[in-house]
Amino acid sequence: MRLPLVWLADYCDPGLPAQELATRLALTGTEVERVERHGVGATEAFVVGRVLSAERHPDADRLSVCQVDVGDGEGPQQIVCGAPNVAAGQTVAVARPGAVMPDGTRLGAAKLRGIVSHGMILAEDELGIGTDHAGILVLDDALAPGTPLAAALPIATEVLELEITPNRPDCLGIYGVAREVHAATGAPLAPPPWSEDPGSAGPVAGVEVEVRDPDLCPRFTVRAFEDVRVGPSPPWLKARLMAAGQRPISNVVDITNFVMLVTGQPLHAFDLDRVAGARLLVRRATPGEQLETLDGQLRTFDAEAVLVCDADGPSAIGGIMGGARSEVSDATTRVLLEAATWVGWNIQRTSTRLGLRTEASTRFEKQLAPEQGIDGQALATKLLIELCGARVLPGTIDVGGPGPAPATIHLREARVRGLLGVEIPRARQAEILRALEFGVADAADGLDVSVPAFRREDVTREADLIEEVARIAGLENIPATLPARRAAVGRLDPKLALRRRAEDALAGRGLHEILGWSFTAPETVTRLRIPDGHELRRVLALANPMSEEQSVMRTTLLGSLLDAARQNVARGMGELRLFESGTVYFSNGPQTLPDERHELAALLAGPARPPTWREDRPPGADVFAAKGVLAGVLDTLRVPWALAAATEPFLHPGRAAAVLVDGERAGWLGEVHPLVARAWDLETVGAFAIDLDRVLAAAPGPATYRDLTSFPAVHQDLAIVLADDVPAARVLDVVRTAGGAELEHADVFDVYRGEQVGDGRVSLALRLEFRAADRTLTDAEADAHRSAIVAALGAELGAQQRA
Repeated sequence: MRLPLVWLADYCDPGLPAQELATRLALTGTEVERVERHGVGATEAFVVGRVLSAERHPDADRLSVCQVDVGDGEGPQQIVCGAPNVAAGQTVAVARPGAVMPDGTRLGAAKLRGIVSHGMILAEDELGIGTDHAGILVLDDALAPGTPLAAALPIATEVLELEITPNRPDCLGIYGVAREVHAATGAPLAPPPWSEDPGSAGPVAGVEVEVRDPDLCPRFTVRAFEDVRVGPSPPWLKARLMAAGQRPISNVVDITNFVMLVTGQPLHAFDLDRVAGARLLVRRATPGEQLETLDGQLRTFDAEAVLVCDADGPSAIGGIMGGARSEVSDATTRVLLEAATWVGWNIQRTSTRLGLRTEASTRFEKQLAPEQGIDGQALATKLLIELCGARVLPGTIDVGGPGPAPATIHLREARVRGLLGVEIPRARQAEILRALEFGVADAADGLDVSVPAFRREDVTREADLIEEVARIAGLENIPATLPARRAAVGRLDPKLALRRRAEDALAGRGLHEILGWSFTAPETVTRLRIPDGHELRRVLALANPMSEEQSVMRTTLLGSLLDAARQNVARGMGELRLFESGTVYFSNGPQTLPDERHELAALLAGPARPPTWREDRPPGADVFAAKGVLAGVLDTLRVPWALAAATEPFLHPGRAAAVLVDGERAGWLGEVHPLVARAWDLETVGAFAIDLDRVLAAAPGPATYRDLTSFPAVHQDLAIVLADDVPAARVLDVVRTAGGAELEHADVFDVYRGEQVGDGRVSLALRLEFRAADRTLTDAEADAHRSAIVAALGAELGAQQRA
């Protein structure tokens, strides 16, 4: 919202520089996006002039050479003017050399077709107070030549661009902001411009209104006017609208916009002679019903849109935009003025569906108070009488009436002190609330506060009143204090602590964390080659997505990791070590909440290790690189795990495995399928993902202390031959079980397939490490353990010791 300070001063003039006022408003909760200047610069160079003569330019048919009295005592100034309406005797706006125009151009003396012009006679668009450029601006003859133009017209003002929060629609009117400025600075506040109402109550002769759907239109008011003269608005009105970002159209339309900007209440003016049957009906639309709106577009409605209709059908979209067939034109002499209240969520829904966002819908969707409708009618009636010569017909049709009686909230002095941690005297609390137009009465332990209608939706409890007191008294004045609670110690939940330990394990191994969107495109699962019926196809579609590319919830973190990898590779960052910890979502149907799982996933691309003089092109990060990183995480968590042969549609066949925890699947590991990698413009990519909730459930309790031993270990190697389809992990499980407590470590260090072991057989070389905590093991004791391992391998896996 644009707030011209010259307009604000009509109701409350704080006498502060624009930047200082912006800071004060920001500290009280009204965010100021920027401060800018609207209109001309160097205002002292803009004066009132009187045209003494206007002669045809000797060398240009469309130019006039004028002698203009600018009241400087130096005699008439010669100004060349191209306007067709310039004439002797006119009082005009003049820009003298040195003036700065709205576009920043500095004016100087200029020679036009051989004749020197000492300034310009201005049209209203050249002053930034209107859009008319067809002719010069003719002023009131009562203005004396030499009068500063700024004293006659608002030709320059500073403008605050405000960001109004959704809970404060009252501040979408300039008087509402003036009320805030009054409370924040103590500057006097003028009475509301609607305090005097020339209208009257009761029915309006010849006009009828029916509201068929009061659940969507709580209040609908109408007044009728005759003898309306439609024409241009006066310069002061145009200037205010232009400074506030509104284009002047005609006096009737400009009045409705002016009133909306002052009160926050949008209005709509119908040409009463074009309202069929002189009867308005407010109802839900029939699906497929259409209306040509004021912007010339044909709009089609669904059953939730609310229309204002006459006897011939739809005439306006309630709360959003009027229809073309009943708009006010130059031929209008009778006006039907509507000021209504609409249900905010419905206006927002219809506006979004139609792609039609207007100044009116912006206000109505934030839920205006029903009382504001009569405020708008009162001010608009006054202006229509003054500026259009209108005659208001007796009566005001009012369907729905005002809202409920003001609520009274008890504000305890002790509660204010307890919540803010600072003493604000009761008298100061009352002063602040009265400045904001709350009703205040003394009570035994505080104040009884009645909430004004325009804050009905926002202030509903004692804490809301305390917030009002605090923000006006100055949140910056409240000292920072620690909580009064003693022995308060913050601790991480054990599950969260383990999750952070897992993330730290990845970061400690050189991986960089990314934060991907929880939303993704529907085709992501297709690009990952996920077939129909696969669990990862259980995508949850969003009812109101931001875009098609973010219209479903992700079922795997792999997509966002691949997106990040592609962006990095495209920018020359080919060596990637990325991980993400986040939630994935699985749909359970439209009526059931989705399953949510916390997943931890990592992706490795580029060389598996840095190049050296011995290896200038190291191999790419593959399944084994990913396995090493996964092992680092699970070992850090001290979770027993294993791998099992498995396939996934997005992983390379033969280079993929399932991650098992407590014998159950908890994730996957492998190289990304070449076709999937190619779809993201990548080459060899290793990756894994684990269900972190399932993994953490298997994590043991706190580690217990175990003394280090100084006794040496006994190292032995063992080679066995067994069937080629037995996983090495199964071999190590048998070895660790049979080796007993004194087997400290076992690992596979060599694999052989060939003629010496036969077809379908494989030779595994194992390195065993035995150690006792209380003595040095003898070779005989180590041999006994080794023999037990060989026997167990033979009995359980059919393995034979290789000589």
